[in-house]
Amino acid sequence: MADIVTTTTEAPLLDLKGVGQIYRKRDTADLHVLDDVSLTLRTGEIVGLLGRSGSGKSSLLRIIAGLAPPSAGEVVWQGRPLVGPPDGVSMVFQSFALFPWLTVLENVELGLEARKVPPAEARRRALSAIDLIGLDGFESAYPKELSGGMRQRVGFARAMVVRPQLLLMDEPFSALDVLTAETLRTDMIDLWIEGRLPAKSVLIVTHNIEEAVLLCDRILMFSSNPGRVAHEIKVDLTHPRRRTAPAFRKLVDDIYGRMTKRSTPDAVERHAPDGIPGTGLGMMLPPIGTNELAGLLETLAASPYDGKADLPKIAEALQMDGEELFPMAETLQLLRLAEVDEGDIRLTEPGRRFVESEVDVRKRLFGEHLVKYVPLATVIKRTLDERSTHRASFTRFAEELHEFMSEESAETTLRAVIAWGRYAELFAYDEQSQKFSLENPD
Repeated sequence: MADIVTTTTEAPLLDLKGVGQIYRKRDTADLHVLDDVSLTLRTGEIVGLLGRSGSGKSSLLRIIAGLAPPSAGEVVWQGRPLVGPPDGVSMVFQSFALFPWLTVLENVELGLEARKVPPAEARRRALSAIDLIGLDGFESAYPKELSGGMRQRVGFARAMVVRPQLLLMDEPFSALDVLTAETLRTDMIDLWIEGRLPAKSVLIVTHNIEEAVLLCDRILMFSSNPGRVAHEIKVDLTHPRRRTAPAFRKLVDDIYGRMTKRSTPDAVERHAPDGIPGTGLGMMLPPIGTNELAGLLETLAASPYDGKADLPKIAEALQMDGEELFPMAETLQLLRLAEVDEGDIRLTEPGRRFVESEVDVRKRLFGEHLVKYVPLATVIKRTLDERSTHRASFTRFAEELHEFMSEESAETTLRAVIAWGRYAELFAYDEQSQKFSLENPD
C-alpha cells in the first residue's frame, strides 16, 4: 500500500491549503492545534480523517463548516474563499444535539427554517428525510422516547433534509453501542451505494480504523501535537466491504502499523529518548487506570499471545477500538513494560516480571518505572522530597503544565499521574485540600 495523491481535472468541491490553527492564551504558551493541513475533496467520495484524540480533527471540521476561522492558510469552497458557514454544508455531531422540547419532525424541520423554506415544503422534505433514515412512524415522538440509535438517526435526517453537497460527520457513531453503531454504518453506506444519500460527498472524522476502512474511499491519517496529515491512503475495496476479507484485514493491519511505527533514529535523537515519542514534561497523559494497564499486560502474557500480539487481533478480542487500545499500549511503552512497533505489542522483561509478581512487588516495580520514565511523576516526587513539609498543591504542578498544554489537558494529565502515583504508593493526594504529600517521608 503506497501513499497516493489524487489527480483529476474535475474542480474540487473543497480545497484546504496550508491550514493551521493556534489558540492564543494570555498567561501561558499558545496551543498549536493544526499545522500546514492541505486536503482536496471532490464530488462522489467519502473521505475519512483518522487520528487519535487531540490530533485536531474536530477543529478542522469546525473550520470547514465555517464555525471557526483558521489561524493560517486558506479554505476554498466551490472555488471561492470560505467566509462563515457556507451554503451546501451540514454536519452530524457525536452528541445527538437534539432539542428535547421538539418532536422528531420539528427537530428535522428546524434545519430548513434558516433557509426560509415554505412550511408546507419544509414538512414534505422533513417527512421524506425521516422515512429515508428509517424513522417513519416516530414523527411525533420526543427525543426522550427514543433510543440512542434512533436519536442519532434524527441527527442524520436533520443534516440531510437540507440536501447538502457536503455532509460533515464528527465521530457520529462513537456514542452508540457496538451493534447500533454497526447498523447505522451499514444503513448509511447502503444509502450511499444506492445513490439515495442526499449529499455529493462525505467527510467523516473517526478514531476507529475499521470504521474508516469500511466507509471511506480515502483516509487521511493525522499525527498529533499539532495535527498534521501524516499519510493519505487510497481504499481500493468495492462496496459492500467484508471485515473478514483478506484485503480488508491487510489494510487494517497496515494502518495499525503506520500508527504505531517508531520514529526514525534522527527524530528519536531530537525529540524522544529511547525511541519513545513525547516523553518530556509536556507530554499529555491519558486517563487510564492501573487495573486496565495490568489487565492488558496479563492478557498479553497469557495464551494465545505468550508475550506478543498483533494490535488489531487483541483489540478485536478485547472488543476495543484504537481510541481505547492505543493509549493503553503507549502508556505501557512509556513505562517500558511493553514495546509497540509496526502494529505489534510485546512484553518487555520488566513487563513479564510485573505479570509474574505479587501485588507489593508489582507496586514497587510500577513506582520505579513511573519515577524513571514519566517526568511529571519525577517532578512531583522530587518536589515532595525536597520540601521540609513534604507537601505541595495541585495548582503548583498544574501551572507548570499550562506552559505546554490546555488547562483541560493539564487537568487530565495530572489526574492520571495522581492515580498512578497512589497505586505505586509514591505519594498521597487529598482531594479536599488538593494537596500532595509523601506516603512515608524519611
